[in-house]
Amino acid sequence: MDTGWILVERLDSAPLAKSCECRDIERVKNQWKAAGINPEKSKQTFGNFQVWNDYSQKSKDVATTYYKDFQNIRSSRRNSIMLCGQVGSGKTHLCIALALNFLNKNIKVVYMPYRDIITSIKQNMLDDEYYKNTVSKYQTSDVLLVDDLFKGKINDSDINIMFEILNYRYLNHLPIIVSTEFSVEKLLTFDEGIGSRIYEMCKDYIVEVDKGKDNNYRLR
Repeated sequence: MDTGWILVERLDSAPLAKSCECRDIERVKNQWKAAGINPEKSKQTFGNFQVWNDYSQKSKDVATTYYKDFQNIRSSRRNSIMLCGQVGSGKTHLCIALALNFLNKNIKVVYMPYRDIITSIKQNMLDDEYYKNTVSKYQTSDVLLVDDLFKGKINDSDINIMFEILNYRYLNHLPIIVSTEFSVEKLLTFDEGIGSRIYEMCKDYIVEVDKGKDNNYRLR
């Protein structure tokens, strides 16, 4: 029977019980469900993404190219993707489609809805164990999806938490998927350390959608 655990034989002591890959993936999928996204039933796929103008076509092309290239670039410095700019341009849809495709290949993608998670971390900063465990989850996942980066008012705590997460991933060549309504230039003004790291990691797979109602699918 599949229990979700495997025994690792050791020469000098009793076997060590270790969770198997399927159990880890199931745990990640449950985190997605807790965030309101069911990986098995999500309608945010490449197939049903609506292309309506040049920017939406470019965004889809870059996202699908990144997916095809991923295994070859996964351990490199430039192993990440960012879709940024105009609200309502389909950035989150494509980022989630990417992530769910990776999950189906047993690549553990942790979903970080930026504003919700940052608020939760700051509310629990006095709980040292909670803080370390939560930040570590976003630092060490196979792939991290940061959705709506820097949405809302930003203060020094927001910057410090995100730097702690993103710098770890930068130093360890761990991929990120980023959606944000801000341009690369604006991210640099928030914090040059964060902005420059994101830019370097995502450099080969960036789409910056110009601001304007014509690029907002919801207003068509």
